Amino acid sequence: MWPYLDKAICSTIRSIAQPIFKEYIGKFHIEAIEFDKLSLGTMPPIIYGLKVYETNENELVMEPAFRWAGNPNIVLVLKLLSLRITIQLVDLQVFAAPRVTLKPLVPTFPCFASIVVSLLEKPQVDFGIKILGGDVMSIPGLYRFVQENIKKQVASLYLWPQTLEIPVLDASVVAKKPVGILHVKVVRALKLLKMDILGSSDPYVKLSLTEERLPAKKTTVKMKNLNPEWNEKFKLLVKDPQTQALELQLYDWDKVGRHDKLGMQLVPLKVLTPGLTKELVLDLVKNTNINDPQNKKHRGQIVVELAFVPFKSENGNEYGRSESGISRSSDSSESLGGAGLLSVLIQGAEDVEGEHHNNPYALLCFRGEEKKTKMVKKTRDPLWNEDFQFMLDEPPLQDKIYIEVMSKSRAIFRAKESLGYVEINLADVVYNGRINQKYHLIDSHNGRIHIELSWTKA
Repeated sequence: MWPYLDKAICSTIRSIAQPIFKEYIGKFHIEAIEFDKLSLGTMPPIIYGLKVYETNENELVMEPAFRWAGNPNIVLVLKLLSLRITIQLVDLQVFAAPRVTLKPLVPTFPCFASIVVSLLEKPQVDFGIKILGGDVMSIPGLYRFVQENIKKQVASLYLWPQTLEIPVLDASVVAKKPVGILHVKVVRALKLLKMDILGSSDPYVKLSLTEERLPAKKTTVKMKNLNPEWNEKFKLLVKDPQTQALELQLYDWDKVGRHDKLGMQLVPLKVLTPGLTKELVLDLVKNTNINDPQNKKHRGQIVVELAFVPFKSENGNEYGRSESGISRSSDSSESLGGAGLLSVLIQGAEDVEGEHHNNPYALLCFRGEEKKTKMVKKTRDPLWNEDFQFMLDEPPLQDKIYIEVMSKSRAIFRAKESLGYVEINLADVVYNGRINQKYHLIDSHNGRIHIELSWTKA
């Protein structure tokens, strides 16, 4: 990796040094400062110690201790009046203890989206400087002065908690999280096609967002009506308002066989102004191919009201993450009301043990609705990393969420077995904004389950 790291680090050095050099242009008769050569050489640093920390976050935290006695080729050119002074860095040695965090971990190679680097203490730097063949560090007092200034500058930039973040994957590659709610009101349809023998249709509407695999939502069926009125409201989670679109599909319901398609239309979400409701009267088409001659046929219209409501950011809600993974909010109780999104990320479990088999999965129950994770066979430490989301009109201050770890076998007898459960009061999640921790499972000897809960206001 060193040849690639060499280029990346040198590129960062150039970008950091550029504004620093500009501050000296015009001072002391300096006309220009630039790198003539900048390479860290062929000898990589040596790691002689490594600590790895376990956190509740979806990240990998490491603290390598390394030393570097390399063969860099760093030459700086200083243009002073009519002179061109060449400054060369020699005998460079560095001892440092950085903290390196790979986060968030994602299921796309190289499995992390960014690298965050900071220094836990001031690095030990030793080097020499030669100007036109002479060793300038032999000047009394200059060596210590330059050393301390370099340590001070590096520490001010990257001494913990100051960090350098290096993006590795594009944000569009990383799994996206919801950023808001699309409120859809299907009002009515006008002059639909006659699909029945008796000259009528039984229309209903299916709604979905592009780039989503969730099941489409449906209106009720209006029997024998070419101008149906629904006035039905729906909520859809939006992950990328710049690229996603609302897809509306109208069908003629049929008791037997396949339902006939009456028409469809797409509405790009980027045409909506966040927070404002917009009424649209849309001409129905057969498909999205604008060159299809059948799209010129009149298929009727559909009237919808749309409003995209972005979630408030953590900064907007004044959430601040603590080291324990629990967020603190300065919101008063008066400002907690309103719609929002409850997210439940079931990451995994530890030391779950069944009497008859260990094929664990997690069962989540909330307000009468049940959701399940996938089953992981023959393990006491399953990893699920499955996210479940609930759109709510009010914060769940009085609600609890029930999560039970179950084991399932193909055997007829003793097919299911409970490995422990937990009940979590959601009021803490609402007040804190986010809670990420491991819970001890009730009715389990040593079992624990790792859950991240968040409440995001719309």
